[in-house]
Amino acid sequence: MSTNDHRYDLTVALTYYTPYMSGVTHTARTVAEGMAARGWRVAVVTSQHDPSTPRRERLNGVDVYRSPVLGQITRAQISPAYPVEAARIARQSSLLYLNLPMAEAAVLARLARPTPIVSMLHIDLYLPPGLLNRVAVAASDVTSRAALRRSAAVVTNSDDQAHASKFWPLVREKLYRPIPAPCLDRRGGQPRYRRGGGLHVGFLGRIVEDKGIVYLVRAFRRITDPDARLLIGGNYQTVMGGDNLGDIRAEIGADSRIHVLGELRGEEINDFYASIDVFALPSVAESFGIVQAEAMMCGVPSVTTDLPGGRYPVLATQFGTLVPPRDPEALQRAILDLADAPADWRETKAREARKLFAAERGLDAHEELFRLVRKGGRH
Repeated sequence: MSTNDHRYDLTVALTYYTPYMSGVTHTARTVAEGMAARGWRVAVVTSQHDPSTPRRERLNGVDVYRSPVLGQITRAQISPAYPVEAARIARQSSLLYLNLPMAEAAVLARLARPTPIVSMLHIDLYLPPGLLNRVAVAASDVTSRAALRRSAAVVTNSDDQAHASKFWPLVREKLYRPIPAPCLDRRGGQPRYRRGGGLHVGFLGRIVEDKGIVYLVRAFRRITDPDARLLIGGNYQTVMGGDNLGDIRAEIGADSRIHVLGELRGEEINDFYASIDVFALPSVAESFGIVQAEAMMCGVPSVTTDLPGGRYPVLATQFGTLVPPRDPEALQRAILDLADAPADWRETKAREARKLFAAERGLDAHEELFRLVRKGGRH
């Protein structure tokens, strides 16, 4: 069967898709919709994690298929129909873009044959300590290795992430590309979340243990300026695997300078970046941090933890500071050091960040790799 005989040019497989928000979802959606805008016939196969969403719909030029969910273990959906449905659509496609980690990855990769696979390795799975989570991580590692073995090519967000991954011995044997997650230019927002003229620090992301938000709250509370503000944006109501908002609120206590904004979308995100002076990403597990790269693109420097992959945007641009994980004192010092960064330096670094992380650049790199794999290339 020739490429033109297929129903789709590309099938994107991942467990959580819009309306869910995460870095994995953002990357997969940007690639799917970006390739569709370039004339590719694109399908996305995902789980019906939100029962209110339709089983089948067309979104921004992409055919979205959702498989019913029976339950959940930690962050993994229980959906026996999913790998079967995803493989069926993949076999009607020229290429499968498989987003890892995924519980069903090994089964899907096997059932999807002979369609070639490009695997996007977003992160080595991290879950909070606990026996069940250790078992879940071990099982996920098995499925990821099986899928990587069957992949024609592998993408990561950076060499820094890839070389530190437990899967690097497998990845290095494949056609491999480090492609930064495609980021959106969110300039032009209004500073509607600012409260006064003091230092404003911001975090944006899922409200979960891996993001280390409790350490950021401790760091901010070391800052004595009564006019300083900490803005915490992100989903805590429907986050898969459970939120840690209770722990964060306990750390906040009676400090009225700290505001939990909840989930932000669309123009609200632009306004958020326009409202802050320093972005903080204090993760204890991270592979890139789209939010920090988008903050940089808006002229906001980032303080982030010195973790492989998560530190890459700061290393690549020198637009921010790296600190050890779980270190509120170092976080506080870094935030204050960046608070008064001059406007001309901010704009120079923002231009560098936009050049490195712009969505179109990421899409160009993905399309080049996709075309090479479809032709059976190895170099």
